[in-house]
Amino acid sequence: MILSMAFTLDQLAEEALKLPAESRALLADRLVESLDFAEPDDIQRLWVAEATQRRDEIASGKVSPIDGEHALAEVRRAIGS
Repeated sequence: MILSMAFTLDQLAEEALKLPAESRALLADRLVESLDFAEPDDIQRLWVAEATQRRDEIASGKVSPIDGEHALAEVRRAIGS
């Protein structure tokens, strides 16, 4: 693939979708990180709120934690990789 030529958004998306799942995930992560939709302090506040909510759900028994390797295996099974 030659990157020096101009791609339309549709062409770029089509090429990106040809990448392996792990590469697409990394690309998506980089694209999201490039967005300036919130200030770092806002992001930190949101993560703290999310972590607190998850902690409280586990402490109350509303949800049960699972091992990280088990969770990844479930995701891999779900997406067929």
